[in-house]
Amino acid sequence: MTRPKIRLLGLSGSLRRVSTNTALLQAAAAAAPENVDLHLFERLADLPIFNPDLEDGPLPEPVVGLRHAVSAADGLVFAVPEYAHGIPGGLKNALDWLVSGSEIPGKPVAFFHASPRSHHGRAALEEVLRTMSTIVVPEASVTVPLLGLSPEAMTGRLAEAETADALRQGLGTFVEIVRRCRRA
Repeated sequence: MTRPKIRLLGLSGSLRRVSTNTALLQAAAAAAPENVDLHLFERLADLPIFNPDLEDGPLPEPVVGLRHAVSAADGLVFAVPEYAHGIPGGLKNALDWLVSGSEIPGKPVAFFHASPRSHHGRAALEEVLRTMSTIVVPEASVTVPLLGLSPEAMTGRLAEAETADALRQGLGTFVEIVRRCRRA
């Protein structure tokens, strides 16, 4: 009997063209186990600044896309830089668009880190996501130190078998918890 496919949504908190966080999520998608689809949300920069007044009428199309992507996912994987000890504004804006909806509560979330130093940003993101009633899964967290690497060195690190194994293991742990949450 084959297990149903698990759909994960990757959310990079970085808008940089050559982002270590986005590259980490892309590497995780490539290393994903069979029956796991890790799709990246790539429209963070398209979201308008959150305005609760806009929720009373038709939502802007990028917001509808975000909400649909989160709703369709069985779990969320975040890779987020730390800006001034906090969450990048673009990602916080996206989370604000999800606060009043029904898409995110109860979703399992995992954190993949491109920097071992972003403790404050991680804590801030965890606090926001717990407040939004997600299920934070710390045992599925993976850190791949990419901070300060050139694009070539970053590509090399992400191509290493050890990195792919760590990403696969983190995703495997996360998927098992996602499956348990599905059954509950």
